[in-house]
Amino acid sequence: MPDDRSVVSPPSHCPACGHRIRWYENIPLLSWVMLRARCSACGTPISPLYPAIELLTGLLGLLLFRKLMPEAGDVSQAAFAAWAVYFVFLSMLVASTYIDLRHYIIPDEFSIYAVPLGVGASALLTWMGYEGALTWKQSVVGALIGGGFLLVVIGAYWLVKRVEGMGFGDVKLLAMLGAFLGTWPALFFIVLVSTLLGSFVGLAMIVFRGRSFKAQLPFGPFLAFAAVIYVFFGDVLIAKYLPSLMFVPLML
Repeated sequence: MPDDRSVVSPPSHCPACGHRIRWYENIPLLSWVMLRARCSACGTPISPLYPAIELLTGLLGLLLFRKLMPEAGDVSQAAFAAWAVYFVFLSMLVASTYIDLRHYIIPDEFSIYAVPLGVGASALLTWMGYEGALTWKQSVVGALIGGGFLLVVIGAYWLVKRVEGMGFGDVKLLAMLGAFLGTWPALFFIVLVSTLLGSFVGLAMIVFRGRSFKAQLPFGPFLAFAAVIYVFFGDVLIAKYLPSLMFVPLML
């Protein structure tokens, strides 16, 4: 995808020798172990990042299931649909994070092209009667405010510094987050947490690794990580800390 290749055609293959990967060689986690982390045709090592990403995605899906499903009683169709929607959402965040860290880009398929998916999913969950679902209008507003906010930030930074301080991939990613999670308090939480995390990591890399202040640091992974925190712990953290955060501007 970052190399403008289709995920459908050609089928999965070894990048070294072109060997077409058979279905039983493409089973998450298990195939990597069975193949002893090497291509069955040419013996090229298979990076442990692949099973690590598969394991992370699976764990997120399991944790999400436990969070959304009732502890007792039958699982409703609406709850299962919500799990499917947000599992796809989390999977896109995992994929976009890996690609952004490795290639410094966020594919449109995981950002702006996913906005209609978020709007449609919100409409579907509302129609199914899922408690807490966004309406399609709230989803659209979330996408517009999410993308528009970072667009204003980029424009203001360019006017002051005359350099681009953030990529447009981050704008499109925050628009996607707004489409799936809504405007308030999701976007406030995500922007705040991602900014704090990004600042901390950036300063740590400058102090401990001697990197320049102008060194490139992708912001997308911090947005994605903050969104994951919001999905799993946002309600608890907001209830506990939001009143204090809202009081800070009054003291300035």
